[in-house]
Amino acid sequence: MPIYEYRCEECGKEFEEIVFGDDPVPCPSCNSANTNKLMSCCRFKSEGGGSTSTSSSGSSSSCAGCSGGNCATCG
Repeated sequence: MPIYEYRCEECGKEFEEIVFGDDPVPCPSCNSANTNKLMSCCRFKSEGGGSTSTSSSGSSSSCAGCSGGNCATCG
């Protein structure tokens, strides 16, 4: 069961919803059907002796979708 993040275009509220199909997701605050699915970033923490990846210049390069530094899936 995927959980998606949405933003209501009427009232601006951001919320999460468990989605079972392609049905429109109404805003829980104002009940508007004018909602848009947001791009979510997925993060995980690796337990163990691995190192973290940083850019060669020493500064982190992050995409607009996350603030986690290097993101191999963004390209």
